[in-house]
Amino acid sequence: MNGLSLAEVLNAASARVGLRADDAEVIRLGENALFRLPNGVVARIARSGQDAAAAKEIKVATWLEDNGVAAVRPLRDVEQPVAAFGRAVTFWHELPPHTQGTTSDVATVLRDFHSLPTPQFSLPELAPFVRLADRIDNARALPSGDRAWMSQRLSELESAYADLPEGMTRRVVHGDAWRGNVALTAAGPVLHDFERCSFGPPEWDLVSTAVGYVTTQMIDSEAWLAYCKIYGYDVTEWDGFEVLRDIRELRMTTMAAQIASTNPAIQPQFAHRLACLRGEHGSRPWPGWHPIP
Repeated sequence: MNGLSLAEVLNAASARVGLRADDAEVIRLGENALFRLPNGVVARIARSGQDAAAAKEIKVATWLEDNGVAAVRPLRDVEQPVAAFGRAVTFWHELPPHTQGTTSDVATVLRDFHSLPTPQFSLPELAPFVRLADRIDNARALPSGDRAWMSQRLSELESAYADLPEGMTRRVVHGDAWRGNVALTAAGPVLHDFERCSFGPPEWDLVSTAVGYVTTQMIDSEAWLAYCKIYGYDVTEWDGFEVLRDIRELRMTTMAAQIASTNPAIQPQFAHRLACLRGEHGSRPWPGWHPIP
């Protein structure tokens, strides 16, 4: 940030829209930085170069609120996003006390989300392979043979995705629809994090949960059946399911490779995931896939 602190960015952006940022509390520091401001406001500082993504999130959240979908709400009386020292900053109403949603909660909000008509603003096409090549190239923990195999697998899946069978009507998709992006409040589940919202096959959103059942066994059959009943569709019965499942599994494995490059404790988990993809642990499901902190 060229010597600038997040506090300086936050103070500058807040001042431009007439908000106080003194005594701001850190909520989370990650790819995006979240701060709690006075009067129930949350400020979100995006990574550098993410101005378009921040603007998209505001448009999507406003569209969802206008259509009655339970989602995090942006402040409507300020112009957003706000640019400050090369970072895009957005302002949101803080959620009430909440816990992480269940798989059933994910199904509930996705059912409502996918039922909406196409918005009047444009969205990018779904990019299921975003950053995968870079993750493979930059994973220092990856031996050359494994790197070559993963690159080849990526190429195969890119070709398969280009020839994806017909499925549900293409529409706006969340892009990262898992339990961590659904908050369960006293009033019900609330959807958040619209950074990957795009236009594409809605099956992509459903596969996030399906992989937890068919691949990793992080979700049991009872939870999966409830998910399908609530949403009204079982994505595993679609002809294109295996392609999207394989892409999601590769994404999960390259993420582990990336983290293992700087955190050796993750190396065994990465090695296990890769061995599964390479057929060394038989057919799915593959026990032993654990969440990565």
